[in-house]
Amino acid sequence: MAELIPLNILIGDRTYRLRIEPKDEESLRKNVKLINDKIIEFKTDFAGKDMQDFIAMVLIWFSTEQNSSGMEKTDIKETIEKFALLEDMIDKALQPFPNK
Repeated sequence: MAELIPLNILIGDRTYRLRIEPKDEESLRKNVKLINDKIIEFKTDFAGKDMQDFIAMVLIWFSTEQNSSGMEKTDIKETIEKFALLEDMIDKALQPFPNK
């Protein structure tokens, strides 16, 4: 197993620190760019929504696009697991900090 590398990614207006295998870095960066580009597109088309709405729209777009673009060969279980992980990260990031 390769050594994991730390990587900071920005999705919407949130930064996430991940540890990934070096071979996955290029793919991850491309997907993050695609996600952010789609967020900007949805912000332009649907003013007045909040960031969580835009992220949800991107997830729906991505899953629909994946099914319609001939990528059905992708393991659906793996895709669902990735969406669940992303959803957990978003939920944790959106939780308020405890009062000190």
